Amino acid sequence: MRGADVGGHAQPAAPSAGGAPSAGEALRVLLADDQELVRAGFRLILEAAGFTVVGEAPNGATALALAAVERPDVVLMDIRMPVLDGLAATRQLKASGAGAPKVVILTTFDLDDYVYEALRAGASGLLLKDAPRADLIAAVRIAAAGDALLAPSVTRRLIEAFAARPAEALPAPSRLASLTPRERDILLLLARGRSNSEIAAELVVSEATVKTHVAHLLAKLGLRDRVQAVILAYETGAVVPGRPD
Repeated sequence: MRGADVGGHAQPAAPSAGGAPSAGEALRVLLADDQELVRAGFRLILEAAGFTVVGEAPNGATALALAAVERPDVVLMDIRMPVLDGLAATRQLKASGAGAPKVVILTTFDLDDYVYEALRAGASGLLLKDAPRADLIAAVRIAAAGDALLAPSVTRRLIEAFAARPAEALPAPSRLASLTPRERDILLLLARGRSNSEIAAELVVSEATVKTHVAHLLAKLGLRDRVQAVILAYETGAVVPGRPD
């Protein structure tokens, strides 16, 4: 059964038992965008890919209300919306605890402030609305699996933003002291935008080994995902754009 559609008459879909969907269960997605036609387009793409769209929201406040009832796995969140914008809604969602849905920000605004603030708010990734449909589908799957993603242009702008910061504004990298040399190497490669497979090839180890190291460094640093790891690497000055490591 279709999920709730703001202004429509569809009945809410039954929420899942909590956490990630079981094998064979369709991923549950909530759409938050103030343009009805945009939401309709996303719904068509996602349902054709086998996802269940549990609701549509025209603003962040409605998205929060629907998320509390529908318990989606992933929320596709626009940034600029009335009543409550996507950044504020994302912060509130992530503040709700470990059971909070993953959030992928979708925006037409490829601007530094939005990129950084979306990631700081707790989003698992950010894609531009003109991304290919395959990227949208992949983003939902990646976020639901607990990983994170950044569009290439987003990674570039994040690096450029930190490149513009004066060195004296960077805090000391004391938080990284608990990492082993191999974990630190992997953190630096994550910050350079490398995928797990690319890191494995560069370090001549298996991809499974890389995933284990990533999980360990996230746990040591108290980080949610690799996006937060990238931010920390730049904030601590462990990576300085334009300087070889």
